[in-house]
Amino acid sequence: MTLLAAVLNGLMVGGLYGLFGLGLALAFGIMRVVNIAHGEFIVLGAFLGATVLAVTPLPLPVVVLVVAISAFAMGWLMQATMLNRLVGPNPIPAMIATMGLSIIIRNALVAVYGNNIRAIDIGPVQNLGIEVAGVALGVLPLAIFALSVAMFLAVGLLLRHSTTGRAFRAAADDFEILETLGFNRRRVYALAMGLAVTLAAVAGLLLAVRSSFTPFSGIERLLIAFQVVIIGGLGSLRGSFLAGLFLGVVHVVGLSLNPNVGPLFGHLAFILILILRQADLPAILTRRGR
Repeated sequence: MTLLAAVLNGLMVGGLYGLFGLGLALAFGIMRVVNIAHGEFIVLGAFLGATVLAVTPLPLPVVVLVVAISAFAMGWLMQATMLNRLVGPNPIPAMIATMGLSIIIRNALVAVYGNNIRAIDIGPVQNLGIEVAGVALGVLPLAIFALSVAMFLAVGLLLRHSTTGRAFRAAADDFEILETLGFNRRRVYALAMGLAVTLAAVAGLLLAVRSSFTPFSGIERLLIAFQVVIIGGLGSLRGSFLAGLFLGVVHVVGLSLNPNVGPLFGHLAFILILILRQADLPAILTRRGR
């Protein structure tokens, strides 16, 4: 794989990474909930999609819709039945609860599907390709990237131009203001978590179409989501998208350079960004320039 091909493929993977982080950022930004089960919901979306594809004749776009609806219901139920009782100034109870839920989901996946590596086969469309800038790219990865961009745009429109989005923004600022405006705080929180889990599960399914996965892949996906949130900035749609693109490029380029240690490059890049932010490098360079 040439460097240009690795960069282009990294951008397409990065769109899904951005969705990982966006879901996690929504949950924390609106409700101050650190959802440790976020990675397991990503993997659950992949397994659910694989199961529907295997037992039904539904095409992939319809399966994505089925996964999205199912994931929204799971997120809504988790928030409405469990996390709404724990949301408050102290984030630890919700973290512990979602950590326990992540263990339950992981073990349930192992019990049902086993611990073997799996991949999703959707037929001949996986081998279709076109040439872009002299580089052969798959039609499916391009379509997945376009869907990722569309989901980012849809979330942006929802947050800026809908009553639900205004309720989300009010909840992020102060839940008391939300209730003053006449919204039911618990219902808004359930909707927000439903959306967060939907983004995670759909991104997990689409990434599984391109790569393998196991019931234990959730930890890796959660780590990527945390990195996207920290690099991109909490609550920033553009930041999550750009951070996801950055990490996707670093991961794929790293894998093309050395398949054995490829993912390490992404973690090193993340640590380097943290060091540069802590050191306030632009200010240091400005002082030296004087």
